[in-house]
Amino acid sequence: MTRRIKKVAVLGSGVMGSGIACHFANIGVEVLLIDIVPRELNDKEKAAGLTLESKAVRNRIVNDSLKNSLKSKPSPIYHPSFANRITTGNFDDDLSRIKDCDWVIEVVIERLDIKKSVFENVEKYRKPGSLITTNTSGISVEDMIEGRSDDFQQHFCGTHFFNPPRYLQLFEIIPTSKTKPEVMDFLSGYASKFLGKTPVLAKNTPAFIANRIGTFSIMELFNNVKNLDLTIPEIDKLTGPVIGRAKSATFRTADLVGLDTLVHVANNIKADTNDEANEQFGIPDYLQKMLENKWLGSKTKQGFFKKVVEDGKKKFLSIDFKTMKYVEAPKPRFSVFKKTKDIDDVRKRMPILFADDTKVGNFYRQSFYKLFQFVSNRIPEISDEIYKVDDAMNAGFGWKLGPFQTWDAVGVPETVKAMEKTGNKPAQWIYDMLDAGITAFYKVESGLKYFYDIPSKSYKAVPGQEGRLSLEVLRESNVLWENTGVSIFDLGDGVLNIEFHTKMNTVGQDVLVGLNKALDMAEADYSALVISNEGEHFSAGANVGMIYMLAIEQEWEDLDMAVQWFQKTVMRLRYSSVPVIAAPHGMTLGGGCEICMHSDKVVAHAETYMGLVEFGVGLIPGGGGTKEFVVRLSDELKNGDIRTNAFLNRYLSIGQAKISTSAYEAFDLGYLRKGQDEVIVSRAHHLAYAKQAALNLAEKGYTKPVMRKDIKVLGLEALGLVYVGADGFTTGNYMSEHDKLIAEKLGWVMAGGEISQALTEVSEHYLLNLERKAFLELCMQRKTLERIQSLITKGKILRN
Repeated sequence: MTRRIKKVAVLGSGVMGSGIACHFANIGVEVLLIDIVPRELNDKEKAAGLTLESKAVRNRIVNDSLKNSLKSKPSPIYHPSFANRITTGNFDDDLSRIKDCDWVIEVVIERLDIKKSVFENVEKYRKPGSLITTNTSGISVEDMIEGRSDDFQQHFCGTHFFNPPRYLQLFEIIPTSKTKPEVMDFLSGYASKFLGKTPVLAKNTPAFIANRIGTFSIMELFNNVKNLDLTIPEIDKLTGPVIGRAKSATFRTADLVGLDTLVHVANNIKADTNDEANEQFGIPDYLQKMLENKWLGSKTKQGFFKKVVEDGKKKFLSIDFKTMKYVEAPKPRFSVFKKTKDIDDVRKRMPILFADDTKVGNFYRQSFYKLFQFVSNRIPEISDEIYKVDDAMNAGFGWKLGPFQTWDAVGVPETVKAMEKTGNKPAQWIYDMLDAGITAFYKVESGLKYFYDIPSKSYKAVPGQEGRLSLEVLRESNVLWENTGVSIFDLGDGVLNIEFHTKMNTVGQDVLVGLNKALDMAEADYSALVISNEGEHFSAGANVGMIYMLAIEQEWEDLDMAVQWFQKTVMRLRYSSVPVIAAPHGMTLGGGCEICMHSDKVVAHAETYMGLVEFGVGLIPGGGGTKEFVVRLSDELKNGDIRTNAFLNRYLSIGQAKISTSAYEAFDLGYLRKGQDEVIVSRAHHLAYAKQAALNLAEKGYTKPVMRKDIKVLGLEALGLVYVGADGFTTGNYMSEHDKLIAEKLGWVMAGGEISQALTEVSEHYLLNLERKAFLELCMQRKTLERIQSLITKGKILRN
């Protein structure tokens, strides 16, 4: 029987419970969220004359928790309306409603006795065959099923979401000895395709996989930090994005998590394990002192870091371990970074960092040798397969390279010899692997990714690759053409894919050349084109450095040609003889947004942050974005509409540089088209789905569209509204004189110029000329150049 999830019950409405409820609501599931009944009235309830029997009182805890979650930033919900899919209740009155649920998830306090009590009550009402799981982060799931029925035990396991559930991709599945294999298979498939997670099957061991390794990595550093000639800011610089990890790195992450929480996890692991690394989970003296002083991190406004204001200026201080006082440490500077600054691929960066002969190299070698030893010794304790360890760290801690992936990058045979010399000898199976003539944990062959399988001493295909496409895997054999900015792939079945790989995937000369080349190839010999990449972001927009350089040199003809080239390229996307599908994710800004808006269809990942943000650097969208908003406004206008209101909604999306907080919000802002563009939650299935969307358009009979000449513009009717509004905002000091100029230029283009008759029809070519003219005129303004310079040199938006 096919299992379907229509309704889910989440038991416990704390930060995790509410977050999990919101994420199920995100994907369209009906959710019942329940929590305990308050034991006493609060002052507000007393003043309102309520009693402990009042429904508002009985549901106060769950309602307040959900309300706080929905107000938190970043938001746990894709769109405010999705919260309507969540119904709240309490354990006393509403637990019986779980009889209608297909999946019950327990997310109460981390105490075994309380969890077992909850499960005893759940058993009274749950329907046979329904899933029942716990979100525990470390309690033995085997201990939880004692005394439960056979049906309960067979459908029970751990399903560990990471916080925040919407954003972190790891979904650890921890079976008991009684869990049915088909339950694990279902949860793995559902987590990937529906929840957009990376499912990792973990063993019932302390802290499972990700927290066991992640906590070791942090605690090993904490226990040895005094032996390093490095400050806290320096260590965070070395353990952040430079090695493919989060910006918060190590100590900032500890502050965000809370030192008390981190110590609690470390203490539990130390108490429940007895391995060679047990002592590394001990609490060093300085950390114990910080706990005693309540220096717990962000929650107490000081931890490893402390923000102070001196002479009206903010300063970020950090602990000096020698004095245990907060100091302002010098800005970290390391010479080796000069060698790696132009290397975007972390795999290629790691060998250079490891080979460094300064304290930086010593730090990396010391830290990673211990990590390599630790993870090799945890196989097969926490997992039988190495890829699960890497998947867990990629998805749960945001490491671009997991431990074994990093080991491959720096060379396994060479590293093993160095580890022996430093007393960090790895597990025996590593030597067995090398003796078998295998020198890497992974390989790519014939379009599939393989991992080293320890029992067979051979490579096996990583499971779950069916029905998916990965550019990383295809790169070995399917690249047809490339330059420094793009690669063009053959996805099979007559579909090409163009991948950007510039810094932040910005759009410059190489990308424009690549897009035109991809269109040439697709129109000549293929059926469709997909635009996607596997970088952190789809595209941060046009290369403003190039615009600044041409403008500062007053090369106006060259700049005009560059903008015109961009416009012509996106118009080629729109009017190609083959369907073009854009598959954005992450930041999709400026020129990246314009590329998507000119595609036949957009298949956006749910976590797509889309916007036309040029206003912030003193410009308007000049790559067809402003024109496209006018086209869409014209198509949306109906008889009886208040035209100026419709115009204003479109105008403000650009004028306020609005960025969607999800792909769903991009529909509201006008960047995506309702009924035409789509959203997918699973990043793993994103490219395959986009390819299929391209094939669907091609197979049903795709005809090259006809260029538009029927775009209705409002002319002076809208322009007057813009001028009056801009003048009022300037007079009220809500915008600067330069903001006013930009606002008026934007209005002039969106109104179609100074046309006296509203609803006059114009062509796309006409609007593109207006757009380019306004863009160039703004480039000639000193204050616009100051804004662009601020973004390039400081990474900040200047309001002048």
